[in-house]
Amino acid sequence: MAQLTTSDLIAIRRHLHEYPELAMQEVNTHQYLLSVIKKFNQANLEIRELKELPTALLVYVHGSDPKRTIGYRTDIDALPVTEQTGLPFSSKNPGVMHACGHDIHMTVALGVLNWFSEHQPKDNLIFFFQPAEESQNGGKVAYEKGVFTGKWRPDEFYGLHDNPNLPTGAIGCRMGTLFAGTTEVNVDLIGKSGHAAYPQDANDMVVAAAQFINQVQTIVSRSVNPIEGGVITFGKLEAGTIRNVIAGRARIEGTIRGLTQKMIEHIVMRLKQVANGVATSYGATVNIEFNQGGYLPVENNEALTKRLIAFAKQDPKTQFIETQPAMTGEDFGYLLSKIPGTMFWLGVDDDSPLHAPTLNPKESAIPKGIQSIIRFLEFRQQATD
Repeated sequence: MAQLTTSDLIAIRRHLHEYPELAMQEVNTHQYLLSVIKKFNQANLEIRELKELPTALLVYVHGSDPKRTIGYRTDIDALPVTEQTGLPFSSKNPGVMHACGHDIHMTVALGVLNWFSEHQPKDNLIFFFQPAEESQNGGKVAYEKGVFTGKWRPDEFYGLHDNPNLPTGAIGCRMGTLFAGTTEVNVDLIGKSGHAAYPQDANDMVVAAAQFINQVQTIVSRSVNPIEGGVITFGKLEAGTIRNVIAGRARIEGTIRGLTQKMIEHIVMRLKQVANGVATSYGATVNIEFNQGGYLPVENNEALTKRLIAFAKQDPKTQFIETQPAMTGEDFGYLLSKIPGTMFWLGVDDDSPLHAPTLNPKESAIPKGIQSIIRFLEFRQQATD
């Protein structure tokens, strides 16, 4: 296969969009990516499949005179969303959709890889097609399984996320945090059930849960620096079985979001303190558990991000937009906590937000994104440091 045309790229994207798969189930996606890559010029490519992470795929591009190894990551999983776009290439897998644009991500990565298969880079390149970004933190799993060791460890890592709020093909980035870190919170309150007419003989966990939720709201408003930001949201509360029985148990489920790991740890500490206070005040047992997994804040490396932004600003063919941090999560943050790198946005200009069943990114962003990334990687390889 020679250089992919825009028509080829759109056909690839539409195929990927039609057959989305959930985290760690991306079997057909993996096979399709592999079939496309095997059609590229193999002279400088080395394809690696992983027994320990079967749906992942890595491709090594041998450089002509390497001084470094540059990694590029794309995520490949979809979401449990029922598509409502009405497109002729809508998802054929019921209840599953590329509602976060990972079909765009994969297509851009294939376009960049295809270029460098035909035009050998100076530095080594590693392309990581990562499963399970939306759940099960595939980046963390890959790292902990030793995927990035020896020659397969990049010196620096890059990745993009599509953004419907930016113009088609624009590159958005910022110094510092691009995406917040996220931590799941589960709270179990245990008291004593009883008859509604005899509250003195019971220990009402609906009241205790209400008090816990109210107190937690003061953490962000009174314990967090307003210019740093943090979010605590409880999206689920379960208690009781019938109106005339006092609930002896309650469960609250929610999420913490923060722009730095330090902020997330601060909020976790305050939540534990509130839980202990409610337990004491209500004579209850309050168990609180946290699960962050690999969803650390996406904190861009200072030196590498300065270089990427400098390139984007001076490149006449790239529209650069400095963006604000987002409170959404992305598991690329885990890899950036281990390997220096930068994540950036690719504008896809759509009225629907990410994760919406009507998301329909502009496909014209694909060739623009590919060309900007190729130019940046070639620019990066000219650096001596």
